[in-house]
Amino acid sequence: MAHFVCITCGTQFSESDAPPRACPICEDERQFVPQSGQEWTDMASIGQTHSVIWTKQAEGVHSLQIKPDFGIGQRAFLIEGPDGNILWDCLSLIDEASKTRIAAMGSLSAIAISHPHFYTSMVEWSATCGGAPIHIHGDDSEWVQRPDAALHPWRGATLSIGSATMIRCGGHFDGSCVLHCPWLEGGRGALFVGDTMQVTMDRKFVSFMRSYPNLVPLDAKAVTRILEAVRPYRFEAIYGAFPGRTVESDGNQVVERSAERYLKAIAN
Repeated sequence: MAHFVCITCGTQFSESDAPPRACPICEDERQFVPQSGQEWTDMASIGQTHSVIWTKQAEGVHSLQIKPDFGIGQRAFLIEGPDGNILWDCLSLIDEASKTRIAAMGSLSAIAISHPHFYTSMVEWSATCGGAPIHIHGDDSEWVQRPDAALHPWRGATLSIGSATMIRCGGHFDGSCVLHCPWLEGGRGALFVGDTMQVTMDRKFVSFMRSYPNLVPLDAKAVTRILEAVRPYRFEAIYGAFPGRTVESDGNQVVERSAERYLKAIAN
């Protein structure tokens, strides 16, 4: 029996004696199944050839990424906070070095996930950290492939995690969320956006899509809802899902002008 992991998207499944027939997350229009077909592995096998690389992004902010790249190639974040450490988004692998490092930092008080593409091995991370609660939005519960008591689906517009706030924006997925941490950046605040917003290559804008690999855009109503959801919060930095995709300053204005540019581009 093994917890099989989808090689394409990195999602870990419930224990079974054979690989799943298919990966529902990859078969959805927002992701893809490679032309070569669906392939499977497990965490032990990933750990034989990969490791988790930690990078300090700012005071109290560490990015974590599997190297060589695995699955979608995203980064997760360990965020040091006044109420304990929060893991934002997740990876398919938690290696021994990361277990030791997290334990030395006081473990995790919570795991918060932006959307199903980054569910990955969230249950495994929770179990390693004493059953840390995993916060996902209830609108996306159908995409969970490994149910567990540590999962805490929530409803509504916001969820407080100590001093941090998960904000439901929708768009990319119905329950797509961002995380606001007001104590970071010297008290000017930071926003962790996953794929709900995508920091652009020039780091001067963000953009919005229903499907990034398949280039399916969002409509005006969805983008406007995202803008209105984050508008009440102040943030200097924006941390995107992929390495280097960080807006270092003027975050609120970046989102405002990005939405304006996007809406203008798709207008009739």
